[in-house]
Amino acid sequence: MRSDETAARWRKSSRSGAANNCVEVADNLPGVVGLRDSKDPTGSSLTFEPAAWSRFIQAVKQHEVGR
Repeated sequence: MRSDETAARWRKSSRSGAANNCVEVADNLPGVVGLRDSKDPTGSSLTFEPAAWSRFIQAVKQHEVGR
């Protein structure tokens, strides 16, 4: 991550359930959104520019509505 990852506040979706098979997002860092595997929190993470992350989330929401 470009920002100091130690300041990241990682969160999972409220829909993730007890299986813990999901991703975690850190959107509290300036200029970057982090994404990591919840099963491997010490592993590597991906980063996105906030605008790219917003477009991704919007596309996912549109797909859910179309189901």
